[in-house]
Amino acid sequence: MESALSGFLLSLSLILAIGPQNAFVLKQGLKKHHVFWVCLICSLSDGVLIALGVAGFGALVDAFPAIEVVARYGGALFLIGYGIKSFISAFRTRHHLDPAGELPETLTKTVLTCLAFSWLNPHVYLDTVVLLGSIATQYDGMSRLHFGVGAVSGSFVFFFSLGYGARFLAPLFHRPSAWKVLDFVIGLIMFSIAASLLRS
Repeated sequence: MESALSGFLLSLSLILAIGPQNAFVLKQGLKKHHVFWVCLICSLSDGVLIALGVAGFGALVDAFPAIEVVARYGGALFLIGYGIKSFISAFRTRHHLDPAGELPETLTKTVLTCLAFSWLNPHVYLDTVVLLGSIATQYDGMSRLHFGVGAVSGSFVFFFSLGYGARFLAPLFHRPSAWKVLDFVIGLIMFSIAASLLRS
């Protein structure tokens, strides 16, 4: 059980930082738009990557650097586009007073956007496949399995807590100014991470 707890805590520590995926989950949670599916896709995506890492696929990423290059440039372009969208939203004159009252994006569009945030970010591969995978090599047999299950559990707990916990901030976001600040901050996050990807 110690290995499961180690995996759980390590997984949480890696995804706690506010990044593009977390910002997207937070915003969907505030709007109460397709929250379950967003949380599920993020958790399952992390789970697949963690399982690959624990199974030893980190060496595959190291052996084929083209995987990282495609994810880096594709991810940067996607983040720039989403950042521009967030800035436009932040500076437009009309803003919805009630986030829950907005018409949601279609489920298909939301799912595709969520998949892009989950898979077009090289940092995700480094954290899950490479880093968690390398740490998993310290364990043998069932202990390694427990470590992986703990890490996947940490991802599920985090994303569902973020998505559904966001509604407790809803009263704050009845003010249009709060939405403008959130959109502006999200735009900055997207641009800064895109810039770091292009520089690396």
